[in-house]
Amino acid sequence: MALKTLVKISNVTNLSDARYCAGMGVDMLGFSMDADSPDYVDPKKFAEIRGWVAGVQIVGETTSTDPEIIEELLSAYQPDLLQVDEAALLPYLSTLTTTEDELRFILRIDVAQVTFDQLDTILQTGAANADYVLLESNGPMHLDDDVKQLLKRQASRYPILLGTGISVENVHQLLDDLSVKGIALSGGVEEQPGNKEFGELMDILEAIEEE
Repeated sequence: MALKTLVKISNVTNLSDARYCAGMGVDMLGFSMDADSPDYVDPKKFAEIRGWVAGVQIVGETTSTDPEIIEELLSAYQPDLLQVDEAALLPYLSTLTTTEDELRFILRIDVAQVTFDQLDTILQTGAANADYVLLESNGPMHLDDDVKQLLKRQASRYPILLGTGISVENVHQLLDDLSVKGIALSGGVEEQPGNKEFGELMDILEAIEEE
């Protein structure tokens, strides 16, 4: 399977999502390492899921701003990439390694919590140490023409992963208009082991399959 663009799946919590998404050719699977998160995956379950998938990069996701806690999480999970919400952490964290390869980073920004001027400042000062910048929104975000123009300008300068405002109806238009590095979608809750309805996640992935 090949997809039209780079795809990260955030907040993966179960093997069904992981295996389906890996089979569809997504590039990155993200797992929450924060024990207080509703999407938390403990190290044992994480290792079990990781053992069943191949050909994808594993992202450890955390909202922690404590470097010591993050170092402990890195030691426990050994991800390929680390996702954080605080740009100021990246210069220090970039000195760490978890495997023989250099640790890579995703800087996550909640665009519902910042103005576009603030977003520009964060990108100018923090994106240099990030391999990708994930733009998500914990609140409603309408991608009107003005917002699209701003995102297109930022995507020309930074490796943007768009993680908000995406639907099966607009995904191709957004990719064509914005020229982002890729998109980010979210996994879902498994009602019982092996029983999962993939819903819009499946629809979007199938929509961007290469012919």
